[in-house]
Amino acid sequence: MSNTSAKNQRYLIIWRWHFYAGVLVTPFLILLAATGLAMLLSANIQGKEKERLAVAVGQSVQPLSRQAQAALEAADKERGSVVQYIAPRADDQVAVFRVNDGEGGATMVAVDPYTAAVVDSHPLNQNFYQLMDDIHGDLLIGTAGDFMMEAAASLTILLILTGLYLWWNKQRGIGKMLLPTLGKKRSFWRGLHGAIGSWVAVLLLFFCLSGLAWAGIWGGKMVQAWSQFPAGKWGVEPVPVSTLLHGDLNDGGSKEIPWVLELTPLPQSGSTAGKDGISPQEPLTLETLDRYAREIGFQGRYQLYFPKGDSGVWTLNQDSMSYDSSSPTADRTVHIDRYSGKILADIRYQDYSWFGKFMAVGVALHMGTLGWWSVAVNVAFCLAVITLCISGWIMWLQRRPAGAGGLVPPAQNIPLPGWKGAALLLLAIALCFPAAAMVIIVLWLLDGAVFSRIPLLRQWFH
Repeated sequence: MSNTSAKNQRYLIIWRWHFYAGVLVTPFLILLAATGLAMLLSANIQGKEKERLAVAVGQSVQPLSRQAQAALEAADKERGSVVQYIAPRADDQVAVFRVNDGEGGATMVAVDPYTAAVVDSHPLNQNFYQLMDDIHGDLLIGTAGDFMMEAAASLTILLILTGLYLWWNKQRGIGKMLLPTLGKKRSFWRGLHGAIGSWVAVLLLFFCLSGLAWAGIWGGKMVQAWSQFPAGKWGVEPVPVSTLLHGDLNDGGSKEIPWVLELTPLPQSGSTAGKDGISPQEPLTLETLDRYAREIGFQGRYQLYFPKGDSGVWTLNQDSMSYDSSSPTADRTVHIDRYSGKILADIRYQDYSWFGKFMAVGVALHMGTLGWWSVAVNVAFCLAVITLCISGWIMWLQRRPAGAGGLVPPAQNIPLPGWKGAALLLLAIALCFPAAAMVIIVLWLLDGAVFSRIPLLRQWFH
């Protein structure tokens, strides 16, 4: 076999896998980009929990206890209790309280800080933002949907690598890859597809990795398990730990606690441990805790979680993942003993593991919480991904012979020998991402042992 022939066969093998990955992945990528764009705009216009609702600035702010009571009364729950306070982002915006009903449900109530009047209320996790987030995460079908999204994101990595290889072979130069000459019809779409793919490849890879860290298998079972913040490294003397985890503060599908802390146990109230915090002479009221939060450096929007149970702790949290701040390096979580007022834990960005730091920054980039420039970049990115997927399908329609049946993949009816390089690439992706491994194995078996042997399937796939 000549070098040219070997090179051509290698190209055709890569092209076929790029095609199969694209057929499987592009519908999910369009859905991810569309729901991501909807979440981004909703969070920055109205707010995740409608916390961006505007109010008239008054002369004085009502006591937090009065605001909390107004939220409790608005929720109209006989056995309800306020479990979370979200401080206003700015002087002209509402405060938000979460009220649990004691039966597993909760209501988010937006309150005017100056009048203690209720501005809005809605059930927890039942708004437009949450609907888009649920579709984005698991297609509204739970574990099966989470697996499908994880497999799609994992295969997107294969799509990126094979796409860059194919485009490099066509252009042979970084400049030509980024700014190719656009021709007519299929050459126009190929040039547009290749250029957009070259521009967004690195960012798309980054989005896949940061998104996969939330997924059930690669994130929950492989990465998050060994990247969690270890209890005992609180920055203060050893304190007793609870059976509850930080992730239990989320109360529902919404992710508010920093990723790296979710699997870490909470500290526990009721001991003599901890360092000096709020003076024991002061009652631990909402007003006291809010004033103390400001004294130790919390500015603008932050979240205050009430103690869970008799041994629970007060938790002050501020992080970019929760839309609290625009700087992930300013992440901070402080736990306060509910009886003594002592600081049991003070966890900051610099205390995270290296992957925890990557996730703090990665999620901020993924969600566009770094300021208006990151919102603009994310909007452009989502639109580029949608265009990339659509252009790929248009190229397929233009390449597909008139009247042909089936998918008509590249190198149809051309026998291609196994290529070790392709096998190693697929193996590497499969080993890193178990969900992708399952799909790759099934595809490999079907393409080599089934599609080519059954006439009807050969027409469609081979």
